Amino acid sequence: MAPPQDTTTPLLARQRQDYILARVTEHGGVRVAEVVEALGVSEMTVRRDITELVARGLVDRVHGGAVAAAGAAHEPLFQTKAGQRTGEKERIGALAAARVRPGDSVALTAGSTTLAVARALAALPHLATLTVITNSLPAAQVLQEAAEQARGEGRPAPTIILTGGERTRSDALVGPIAVDALRTLRVEWAFLGAHGFDPEIGLMTPNLAEAATNAAMVAAARTPVAVLDAAKWGVLGLRTFCPVEQLAVLVTDAEPDAATRAAAERHGIVVEVADEAAGAGTVTAGASPAGTEGGQR
Repeated sequence: MAPPQDTTTPLLARQRQDYILARVTEHGGVRVAEVVEALGVSEMTVRRDITELVARGLVDRVHGGAVAAAGAAHEPLFQTKAGQRTGEKERIGALAAARVRPGDSVALTAGSTTLAVARALAALPHLATLTVITNSLPAAQVLQEAAEQARGEGRPAPTIILTGGERTRSDALVGPIAVDALRTLRVEWAFLGAHGFDPEIGLMTPNLAEAATNAAMVAAARTPVAVLDAAKWGVLGLRTFCPVEQLAVLVTDAEPDAATRAAAERHGIVVEVADEAAGAGTVTAGASPAGTEGGQR
């Protein structure tokens, strides 16, 4: 939804709130700064509008903005998430995949941001040297198509491994079969999507079986990497699967808040921000430079 064009007449609260709701519906969330810039109103006004929408049960408040209202146990369909904040996820995926070196083994959780990582991996010149383990059906499909294209052109192809398990609404394979498949594996990188993130709690999901599966993937990785767009900050899920102290790297699309920066400093987490203008990233916290390994906590 485009902002109203007539800036000579102050917008009514209902018009501002309709704009906020439209942004949340389209992108899954909106930041206060975005509304301030689009509508030319003060931060205080936007925060009051969000407070009103929260009171009406239409959005949930998160640090710096609002997201679609949902309980901690609500699991959205994959198709719903895949259409939200696509540009941000593409930048996050490209920056995260740039860490992967020839010959590495990689694990991917399910989710729309890890699907962006899979697409970026498929574009790497050394894709054929990689082994990728995932419980994401869409990510496996993207990588398998890249592998089949390579074979069809007479080139080497990567190794793609699906965990098996019960399929969820988010197109993840979860449960005891998936956990057993991951338990004996060891990989260099685990790229972790999440329903929500809190700097004191860590990565969360609304699905208990998915939480157990993701935790097994974290345990299998030398370097756990969270890939999260800013709309996930402050969102709660029913269960934590990766406490913040176990993270090595956090790749996101906006500068983190003070609490996240403090947690990164405290636990030695590298925070990388995907830069919209350059398509690159900046390290904003932590001890290790981009492209190095953090190590499992």
